[in-house]
Amino acid sequence: MSDVTGAVARLVEHGPAIPALLPASVAALIATAGFHTWWTRRHGHAPPPDDTGARPPSAARRAGSSDRDGEAVTGADAGDSALWRMRTTVRDAPGSLAVLCAALAERRVDILSLQTHPLAEGTVDEFLLRAPGELTGSELAGVVSAAGGDRTWTERADAHDLVDAPTRILGLAARTALDTAELPLALRQLLGRCTIRSLPAGLGGHVVDDVPPEGSLEDTVLRLRAPEGGVISVERPYLPFTPAEFARARALVELDARLGPRVPRGRDVLTLPEGSDITVRRADTRDVPAAKAMHERCSAQTLGLRYHGPVKDADRYLNHLLSPRYGRTLAVQTASGRIVGLGHLLWDGDETEVALLVEDAWQRRGIGGELLGRLVAMAAETGCANVYAVTQASNTGMVAAMRGLGLPLDYQIEEGTLVVTARLDPASRAAARLPRGERIGRE
Repeated sequence: MSDVTGAVARLVEHGPAIPALLPASVAALIATAGFHTWWTRRHGHAPPPDDTGARPPSAARRAGSSDRDGEAVTGADAGDSALWRMRTTVRDAPGSLAVLCAALAERRVDILSLQTHPLAEGTVDEFLLRAPGELTGSELAGVVSAAGGDRTWTERADAHDLVDAPTRILGLAARTALDTAELPLALRQLLGRCTIRSLPAGLGGHVVDDVPPEGSLEDTVLRLRAPEGGVISVERPYLPFTPAEFARARALVELDARLGPRVPRGRDVLTLPEGSDITVRRADTRDVPAAKAMHERCSAQTLGLRYHGPVKDADRYLNHLLSPRYGRTLAVQTASGRIVGLGHLLWDGDETEVALLVEDAWQRRGIGGELLGRLVAMAAETGCANVYAVTQASNTGMVAAMRGLGLPLDYQIEEGTLVVTARLDPASRAAARLPRGERIGRE
């Protein structure tokens, strides 16, 4: 992985031809390799709290637990095969793995791939399995435990897991190389179901000082120095990280650091119903001055609806909101270059928040709906299960924009604060009215 880091970084360092050369070069490398609580959500727009990221692990996931456990197996399920990811620890002794494989073969379970993670005591083996459809996660874990496996964990897999590990890692490296905002998503896909938090420097000093330059690994929590300062904390309470996973994550962060800040250059020019042309593009911290100028042109009511707090504090959020480390931002720009709208897609731990701000003089022209649709399309593309918006119950514009997506919505309201959650399962996305503008986030 460190060789991949160096190779991709050298590609980016070779001048203006890189936007065209990088995807092709990485493709060649790949071919060669083969309500958090309601209160938490209410404040999701604010900078990260003074948090070390070292939350106590939650109750361990039961061995073999899965969404299928407890469900009746009927129809096609009983006759079809199913893909599973499984991880178990076996004794570091000759023949231990052979016994386990034989036990799986007896239940007609096909081993599609196997990775080993040697530890000081024992070996963690990670399998991709094709099992008979009637076999549940608990039953699969039971077979493995009887054959000597320990601390067994199972999870349903899909066709994406059939890609071999080197190809998958190179693909994640390519995504990270093209877009700073991809790093948290790439880490999540690299390490599986986990919660990633970016903790900026200046939260009290000890957060960064306690993490050595090479990072730290503590059972279910790994921490890495963020390229821009601060710490990236990755938590996976149900499954300890292995040294191999830690090394891969560290190499991906190193790649991000070597390439420096980068945002895709893609943009769309759209014509509003009254005839005005606007440009929608990605934004980052270089747009903070223009965003502050937009704040000054917005009314106190508009800022209050967006930030749910004292409007005099709104400007201090912008460095956080516009940082690609915490999500993606789309800006709406007029022909003269003035920013008149901002839409944010924020990685909120293991959830995703959307937020909008449109300058008063440009409201009710469809800009908010256009931004929201593009942000939700980006979230769907990255595999988010849902997105939520926090607003006030009186903000009929935001509610109308969420309804305009054509997605299933859940509403929660308390003390005038409204949380609207849109579900992004494949069936819902297929019937939704999402724009094809997500390329702005990926060029």
